[in-house]
Amino acid sequence: MDSESRDRSTLHLPETQVDQIIRTAEENPNTIVVLISGSPVVMDNWMENVPAILEAWYAGMQGGQAIANVLFGKVNPSGKLPITFPRRLEDSPPHSSGDCRTYPGDELKRVYYDEGIFVGYRWFEHRMVVPLFPFGYGLSYTDFELENLCLEKESVAASSESVSLSIDVTNTGEYEGFETVQVYSHDIASTVERPPKELVGFEKVWLNPGETKEASIGIRIADLAFYDVISADWLVEKGDFELLVGPSSNDIKCKTTFTYG
Repeated sequence: MDSESRDRSTLHLPETQVDQIIRTAEENPNTIVVLISGSPVVMDNWMENVPAILEAWYAGMQGGQAIANVLFGKVNPSGKLPITFPRRLEDSPPHSSGDCRTYPGDELKRVYYDEGIFVGYRWFEHRMVVPLFPFGYGLSYTDFELENLCLEKESVAASSESVSLSIDVTNTGEYEGFETVQVYSHDIASTVERPPKELVGFEKVWLNPGETKEASIGIRIADLAFYDVISADWLVEKGDFELLVGPSSNDIKCKTTFTYG
């Protein structure tokens, strides 16, 4: 269904595949659905019928072996979604207004990006639309706990500087695996419209069962900038910034604040 020469007409799987999923799950309640796809798939008409879903993307020649290693527990899946999975097509930025000028375009085949700076997960956050699976989401065969967030310093004077934060990550489950700690920024008193949160850093940590490690993430002040159309340059406004930390964009476990300027 995915192609470089044409667009998909739907985010749904073909009806024959959906019927097969539902029938199989009725016969075996332990059915696992493995998705081979390059973009989001909506699952409202079958997701509740199965206990587990594995997104395998386009895995290449050794994809079968890699998937088998995950399904049989030889490898603990630790990936995080690089995109947002919407619950329905209408929740996506190009389709939310119902205006065909955003997709498929006007009579001159011009497409307008009316979401502006609210691209991807920023749109869902800005419009408070709950996605099916948020940006940065991903489960594994174990569980993790984030605690003891610590910020290196409470104020920064120059945009050329960085601020470092650390947080303890504990594997509270029974299997070894990776957790990816994600840091998002929020400009508390911006003079221009900005997304509610923007990814500014992350760290992937490998942990054995019961093990705790400190994840340290450096945030460049320059990465907190927005493009100022008046000065035609990137600008970091003076004031307070909030740093939000969690395992995905909509699962924030702790936060802290520092001052720039």
